[in-house]
Amino acid sequence: METVLKRTPEPLRSVLIKHRELLKFAIVGGTTFLVDNGVWYTLKLTVLEPKPTTAKAIAIIVATIVSYILNREWSFRTRGGRERHHEAALFFVISGIAVGVNLVPLIVSRYVLDLEVPHVTFLVQEIADFASGSIIGMLLAMFFRFWGFKKWVFPDELGERRRDNDQVTRLP
Repeated sequence: METVLKRTPEPLRSVLIKHRELLKFAIVGGTTFLVDNGVWYTLKLTVLEPKPTTAKAIAIIVATIVSYILNREWSFRTRGGRERHHEAALFFVISGIAVGVNLVPLIVSRYVLDLEVPHVTFLVQEIADFASGSIIGMLLAMFFRFWGFKKWVFPDELGERRRDNDQVTRLP
């Protein structure tokens, strides 16, 4: 990331440095977006074909585990500082709430608006699933997670202890 910032023109570089955590969080989010959709479509087009919301929930859980590892070790590396089991518990509570936030648009699309076969074509169903589950739901959950992670899981006031530990491990 540092080499990318060095090559970035100055006005943009300052903004990226100022919002470094958000940028890293967005990169982790993009990665977990691919994980989420890869698992979701694999499951919903094979073994969980009649249960798209179950397939989505499983995909979200897998992506959440990947998200915890990447956010803890990269996005919020200088924040937090709680004992790992406490931090992980808070992370998964916030993420669990976010799973519900993520599923609401898909549930509305499928079961309130009836955007599923036989009421609509398979193509319309899949477009509605992607828009509601992977775009709207994921964006809502992303904003909720970023706020919750910064506020409760990786609070800055605990970051000094983590930054101090990081500096000790980097000493020659």
